[in-house]
Amino acid sequence: MSKARVKGTRGENAVVDALIRAGFKYAERRALNGVNDKGDITGVPGWVFEVKYHDSYAGKLGGWVDETEVERLNAKADYGVVWHRRKGKGSAEDWYVTMSGTQFIGMLKEIENG
Repeated sequence: MSKARVKGTRGENAVVDALIRAGFKYAERRALNGVNDKGDITGVPGWVFEVKYHDSYAGKLGGWVDETEVERLNAKADYGVVWHRRKGKGSAEDWYVTMSGTQFIGMLKEIENG
């Protein structure tokens, strides 16, 4: 297994563990889907999670958000986020989660409307 794949697996497992600790007991890593990719994590209805385990994300974040939007559409999910490693933080709960402004506004409206 390549070094990049090992890091990716480590990141995905960290996010799954964080979701399970938060009570999302069905969270799990998703099998690879090739061109019809639906994100890295499944088991949280309506959500797509793209996990990135990188030391730096300068210049990459916009592309990751775009990638997540394609995966969200493939999965027919309501929301998609990039959950990316925060250097020096071992727990996925301390990492960053990024979504587009459109996604964020939609989420806020849904919360506001109950």
